[in-house]
Amino acid sequence: MTEASTESPIRVLVVEDQKLILKSQLKLFEGRQELEIVGTALSGEAALEEVPRCEPHVLLLDLGLPRMSGIDVTRHVKANWPQVEILIFTIFEEEDKVLEAVKAGASGYLLKGTPVDKIIEAIKEVRAGGSVIQPSLARRMLRHFRVSPEPVAPASPPSAPAPTPASSKPPEVDAGGPPTKPLSDREKEILQLIAKGVSNNEAAQVLSISKATIRTHLEHIYRKLEVTNRTEAVTEGIRKGIISV
Repeated sequence: MTEASTESPIRVLVVEDQKLILKSQLKLFEGRQELEIVGTALSGEAALEEVPRCEPHVLLLDLGLPRMSGIDVTRHVKANWPQVEILIFTIFEEEDKVLEAVKAGASGYLLKGTPVDKIIEAIKEVRAGGSVIQPSLARRMLRHFRVSPEPVAPASPPSAPAPTPASSKPPEVDAGGPPTKPLSDREKEILQLIAKGVSNNEAAQVLSISKATIRTHLEHIYRKLEVTNRTEAVTEGIRKGIISV
């Protein structure tokens, strides 16, 4: 018997209050052998009823739920079923809430519209005990949770702080800033449209250029920002102050 045949699929419970979005998410996972969708819920309250019944490995949780929020669901699930990993689905404007959800026990977050392969990769990551955090939020978390930049080193007198060795980099040195290779005005324009959720086809229509040209510009953007997809490009663009949402 091969190793692949002995692996059990990851049991996933999907929580999303918008029926059309939920239907779209479920369609993405059709035929994916590495996952088993064991249940769905349209509210936080329903999710708490489904968790003990479905016994999921991972909870794919919408943060913007009515009444009982995704943060409250996260806190309750981790208090009662700590073995369940929680992966938040969110939008950029909810980043403060994402931080609260991570503090409550979530293992990470994904932006809505993330390609299915990335979603599955993230589910596998949190199931394996890892985390899925975007660079911008990771830096904020460092600032929030960090007690000392060098916790293993002896404390220095207040009047004579220990200098940072030239070969080491403190956790907060990277404060964003422009990319090494600046984006052109057109590339910034396209990245701003992408950040608003515009498709390649729609961006081409807005800018009166071809879809092939849009794809070429995106390739240049990815290379300059050192990312591999639209979500990472938008995240990095916001982090560096190139665009806003």
